[in-house]
Amino acid sequence: MVRLTLDLVAKSANQKNRKEENITQYLKKITHLNFSNRNIDIIDDLSLCKNLSVLYLYDNNIGQIDNLSFATNLTHLYLQNNCISCIENLSSLKKLEKLYLGGNYIAVVESLEGLGELRELHVESQKLPLGEKLLFDPRTLQSLANSLSVLNISNNNIDEIKDLETLENLTQLIAVDNQLLHVKDLELLLNRLPKLWKMDLNGNPVCLKPKYRDRLIVMSNSLESLDGKEIKQIERQFLMNWKASKDARKNMKKKSVIWDASAPPNKSDFESTHQRIPGYYGAPQTRKGASAARPGASAKKNCNVRGQRTEPSLAEYTRPRKDRQRPS
Repeated sequence: MVRLTLDLVAKSANQKNRKEENITQYLKKITHLNFSNRNIDIIDDLSLCKNLSVLYLYDNNIGQIDNLSFATNLTHLYLQNNCISCIENLSSLKKLEKLYLGGNYIAVVESLEGLGELRELHVESQKLPLGEKLLFDPRTLQSLANSLSVLNISNNNIDEIKDLETLENLTQLIAVDNQLLHVKDLELLLNRLPKLWKMDLNGNPVCLKPKYRDRLIVMSNSLESLDGKEIKQIERQFLMNWKASKDARKNMKKKSVIWDASAPPNKSDFESTHQRIPGYYGAPQTRKGASAARPGASAKKNCNVRGQRTEPSLAEYTRPRKDRQRPS
C-alpha cells in the first residue's frame, strides 16, 4: 500500500529548488503536484500544501476521494483510472474548474453541489456492472447549470440524455459509444442548449437513423461541429431552406383540409342527400314508390299539375250514375 504523504512530496522535490528554505516553506509554495502512475492507494494529509492549484493523481489505485478539503485553491484535479466508486468530499474545492474522473467505478454523478466554478467534468468509461448505465443526480445538474461548459460522458451505456437540458451553458458535449436511439430526444435537447457548439455522438445507434445529421443541424443555430465533422454555413443554409419549404407545404395542406371541412355543400350534393318528397293534401307524406294514402285510388288521380289533391267537380256529382267515373 502506497500513501501520498507530505514526506513523499518532500522527498520528490528537486533539491535545487529547496536550498536555503525548510520543508514547511517549500510545501507552502507548491502549486503543482504530479503523482500519476505511482501505485498510490490513499491520499494522506497534505494540508501544508495550501497553495496547491493542480493535482495529478491519475493511473493509481485510489479507492476514495479524501483529505482534499484543505485545497481551497485547487483548480484542476486529475483522478482518471483509479478505483473510485463514489464522488465525495469535494464541496470545499470552491475554485475547482476541471475535474477528471474517467475510467473509475462511478455509477452516479452526484455530490458536486457548491462547485460554482466547475467548467469541465469528465466521467467517461466508468467500469459499471453489465446492464447498468451512468446516472445523474438532478440536484447536481441543477447546481452546475450556470457554470458547466464541457461534459464528457462517453462509453457509459447511456440511452437517454433528457436530464442534461438543465445545463443551459453547455458548449461541448461528448457522448461517444453510448446507446442513444432517438433523434427526437436530441432535437429537444438541442432546443434547450442554445450555446452548444460541439457535439460528438459517434458510436451511438442514433447516428444510423435517416436524416440524423440534417435534422440536428436544422435544430441548432449554434452547432459548429457534429461527430467530429465541421458544419459549414452553406450546408446549414441549404438545410434551412429545405426545412422552410417543407414546412410551407405542410401548412398549405393543413389550410386546405380546414377550408374543405368548413365549406358549405354544393347544390347537387344537397339534393342527392336530401330527396324531395311530394306532399298530398289531407294525406301523410310518402316516399317515392310508396302506395297512396287513400286505398284503391291512384296516386295520380284527382291531382292537379302541382301534385295537390283535388275534390270531384259538381258536374261529376250531377252526371248520370252510368257516366260517372268509377274509381279504379
